[in-house]
Amino acid sequence: MIPQETLGTARIPGQAGAIQLCRHDRDFSIRVQGIELMTSREHGSEEVLAELALACLPSTDNARVLVGGLGMGFTLARTLQLVGTAAQVEVVELVPEVISWNREWLGELTGHPLSDRRVSALAGDVLQRIRSANADYDAILLDVDNGPVGLTRPANDRLYDRAGLAAAGIALRPGGVLAIWSSTPHPQFAKRLRSAGYEAREERVRARLTRGPHRTIWIATARRWGSRRRNQRGPSTPSG
Repeated sequence: MIPQETLGTARIPGQAGAIQLCRHDRDFSIRVQGIELMTSREHGSEEVLAELALACLPSTDNARVLVGGLGMGFTLARTLQLVGTAAQVEVVELVPEVISWNREWLGELTGHPLSDRRVSALAGDVLQRIRSANADYDAILLDVDNGPVGLTRPANDRLYDRAGLAAAGIALRPGGVLAIWSSTPHPQFAKRLRSAGYEAREERVRARLTRGPHRTIWIATARRWGSRRRNQRGPSTPSG
């Protein structure tokens, strides 16, 4: 019987718990306090997150995309497959070691997306990045914690409250799309998106596309932010 190896351990900023990268035979997993948060065996829904979001854009040739949560890199890798050579993709990961793990261990699973010249990888809180943006992004893809009901860090809930959703709306360009992944259903979240000024729909997908547990993805486009963005914050100046 092949034993499980622990390849790395890191602290979660602002949280007492630790996050671990583990390997069992050819499979990798990231665990929090012994709970499996993600695994290389199940990544279809993470790829669908990128597919559904980018399908909403009239063109992805020059798209600017923000990915919140690197994880094992599957959402980032699929995003890169769907955007043009002139696109820019930022990925923000709270735990710096997760970025290191992707470079050292996990990149081979996804074709080493962090080595792509279109990618900027930042260690930090994606909400702070969103709050600093002003009509910078065509799409924001959030795969942070377990979705609107957090597991690893209560502060992540701020991404999904009304103020966090409003900040995302301001960060998006007119016609931009906000896509959110969740491991579990959240019956009231679509209503929260709509009350925050989005047209929203909910998709249920399988973790492995055709089998495995169901995951939930919300696709939301901003209705209200165009005029308020210009009046409140001035003209957009893309950063980076």
